[in-house]
Amino acid sequence: MPSRRRFLAGTSLLAFMGGLGMPLSRADAQSPHLALGEAQPFDFDWLRDRAAMLAGQPYVPPEVRHPELLETIDYDAFQKIQFRPEFGLWVDQPGVEPVQLFHLGRFFKAPVAIHVLADGQAREVLYTPDAFTFGDPELAAQLPDDLGFSGFRVMNVDAEGDWLAFLGASYFRSSGPLNQYGLSARGVAIDTALPTPEEFPRFTSFWLEHGPPDSHLVTVYALLDGPSLAGAYRIACTKGASVVMEVEAVLYPRQDIRRLGIAPMTSMYWFSETNRHLATDWRPEIHDSDGLALWRGNGERIWRPLNNPDQIRTSAFVDDDPKGFGLLQRDRAFYNYEDDGVWYDRRPSVWVEPLEPWGAGQVQLVEIPTDDEIHDNIVTYWVPDDPVKAHSTWSFKYRLHWVDEEPFRPAGLAVTISSRLGRGGIPGQPRPKGVKKFVIDFAGGPLEELVKADPVEPVVTTTRGEISNVYALQVVGTTRWRAFFDLKVEGEDPVELRCFLQLDGRPLSETWLYQYLPFDITA
Repeated sequence: MPSRRRFLAGTSLLAFMGGLGMPLSRADAQSPHLALGEAQPFDFDWLRDRAAMLAGQPYVPPEVRHPELLETIDYDAFQKIQFRPEFGLWVDQPGVEPVQLFHLGRFFKAPVAIHVLADGQAREVLYTPDAFTFGDPELAAQLPDDLGFSGFRVMNVDAEGDWLAFLGASYFRSSGPLNQYGLSARGVAIDTALPTPEEFPRFTSFWLEHGPPDSHLVTVYALLDGPSLAGAYRIACTKGASVVMEVEAVLYPRQDIRRLGIAPMTSMYWFSETNRHLATDWRPEIHDSDGLALWRGNGERIWRPLNNPDQIRTSAFVDDDPKGFGLLQRDRAFYNYEDDGVWYDRRPSVWVEPLEPWGAGQVQLVEIPTDDEIHDNIVTYWVPDDPVKAHSTWSFKYRLHWVDEEPFRPAGLAVTISSRLGRGGIPGQPRPKGVKKFVIDFAGGPLEELVKADPVEPVVTTTRGEISNVYALQVVGTTRWRAFFDLKVEGEDPVELRCFLQLDGRPLSETWLYQYLPFDITA
C-alpha cells in the first residue's frame, strides 16, 4: 500500500507523518542536553504587534540554509530520522505532555523558530543534530549545527504516541479521540481554487506553553507570514474525551486579498457508496471525511455528501453568522473500509464553532479530482462578504472540535447516514434511459419513535430534470428510514438536489444536499 498521502494537494509539501517528532519542557526544567536561547518577554499583545509590524513591511521569503544538503533528505530519509525522547521538552515534568520536534528535509527546507514559554518569558530552542537519530551515518556526519526545526508534535503524558502536530506551511492536526490522524486544519487559506496560484503563508515562529499538571492543556502561539498578510495566533489545545482547540486569530493583510478562507480544513475523499463507479481499489470505501455538515445562522441543519469530480468544483453556502460547520467522518463501520493499516473508520471529524458573530459570508467547499488516496482533495473554509483590503485588521475567534461523533447533533432531527445511487426505474421492467435512483438513509431523532405505518414522506427538489417515484419506508428491523426517488436529467451539467423527511408537515430530518454529476451507469 502506498505511504499515506505524501503530498498535500496543490503543494510540494510533504504530508504530515504521524510517528515522527520530539517533546517540550518548561524553561526552568529543560533537559540538560537541549540548549535554549536567552529569555525574552512575551505575551499575545507583543505577538499581535509583531504581526502588524511585519504586515507594514515588504514580505521577505524565509531563509533556507544548506539547501543542497536538505535536498538529499527525501521522503524515505526523512522517515528514518527520529527524535531522541530524552532531548524532549517538559519530558521530566509529571502530568505534562512532552513535545517532540521535527527535522528539516527536502519538503520542509525553511526552519521555524520554536520557543518554550513560562512566566511570561520565552526562550528559543536551539537546534543540535545530537537530538536526532538518522539511520544514515553519512548524512549525520554532514549536518551542521545551524539547520533548525520544521515543526513539532505533542506526545501523550506517558510519551507513548502523539495527539497534536504542526508541520508544513500553516497546517496542523490532531489524532482525535480514536488516536488516528486524518484531515488537517490550517491557519488560513488564500485564493484557494482561483485561476491564480493559491498562496500558502506559513507559521514562522511558535511559542509553546503547558498548563498545570494533568490539565492536558498546551497553548500554541504562532506568527504567520506570507506575501499577502501576516497574523498572530493563540491556539489553546486541550485533550479530553475529544481534542478541543480554542483559536484566536488576528490577521493583517499587506495587500488586497481576493478570497480569504477562515478556519480552513483539508481532507481526502476518493470514493464511497455514493460513487461506486470510481472504485478502482479493492477496499469498499476510501476517505478521511464523507460529508460537510452545516449549522446555518437561521438554525437549518444541512448534510452535503462529498464528491470526487472530474474537474475542480467550488460550492458556496451563503450564510449570516453561522453556528458551525465541519468535515465529518460519519461512517464508523470497519467493514465499510476493511483497512486495518490506515484505519479510515477511526479518522477524526472536525467541527468549527464560531465564538463570536462572523457576519455575512459563505462556507465554501472545494472538491478536486483524485485517483488515489495520497492526495488531499477536499477543502472547506469560511469566506467573509466584506472585501479584504490592504492595511485592514481581521479578528476571528472559534473552536475546533476533533471528535469521533459530531459535537452538536441536530436537536430533534434525524441525520443522514448513507447516500446511494444506481439505475432508476423498477426491477423487472425496462430501465428508462438517463434515469438514476437515489436512496438516502436517515437515523436518530424523532425517527426513533415512529412505526412502519406512519406516513413519512420525502420532500425532494432539483435544480433541473424531473423527479419521480418518491417514497419512504422504515428499514425492517431498525428505526432507520429510507428515502427513494428517481431523477431523469439530460446533459452533463451538475444537478443540485435537496431532500428531507417530514410527517404531517413537520420536518423529521436535517436537509440532505447533493451535487449530482451525471455519469453513465455502465462507465
